[in-house]
Amino acid sequence: MKGQVRKKRRAEKTVTLVTGFDASDAEIEALAKILKPKCGVGGTAKDGEVMVQGDFRDKILVLLKEMGYKAKPAGG
Repeated sequence: MKGQVRKKRRAEKTVTLVTGFDASDAEIEALAKILKPKCGVGGTAKDGEVMVQGDFRDKILVLLKEMGYKAKPAGG
């Protein structure tokens, strides 16, 4: 699976979005359950993306690559 990781402001807070995966909702939910505790924050999985509270783009990129995903940073 390939994916993109970017940070974005939502409701005046920064979140890290993991998008672009060709996976089922259950697989994306499972990925969220792994990433959130590794970053020590909350988040959600919906509409085909994982949203983690805070700016963890670099950390999540490393975690995804360690897990065997082909991930790249998106945006600036």
